[in-house]
Amino acid sequence: MNATLTKIGGSARFSTIAIHNGQVHLAGQVSQIKDGDITAQSRDVFEKIDALLGEAGTTRENLISVQIWLADMDDYAEMNAVWDAWVSSVTPPTRVCVEVRMAQPHYRIEALAIAATI
Repeated sequence: MNATLTKIGGSARFSTIAIHNGQVHLAGQVSQIKDGDITAQSRDVFEKIDALLGEAGTTRENLISVQIWLADMDDYAEMNAVWDAWVSSVTPPTRVCVEVRMAQPHYRIEALAIAATI
């Protein structure tokens, strides 16, 4: 098998984008809008995912799977309103959404995405 692996961006700890065997794997994305509510932070995170997918040569239409972590499940409905406007309702990706303690207190959402490179 002649597989290629491309890594883009990041730091010494992680790559922002890893492309392997026709899949784009993104590192978890958080919002830098420190005083933003869940709606603003969700939009920011999904826009970041759009930009990274574009950098990798694909789009959200090719999403395979998205993992979403919320600081508070009380934000679930508001995050879903942003999600529903962002993702295809015809061919949505698989998804999981759970509540976790975030690395920084101002993070309300983090999302990780995997997409195909079509």
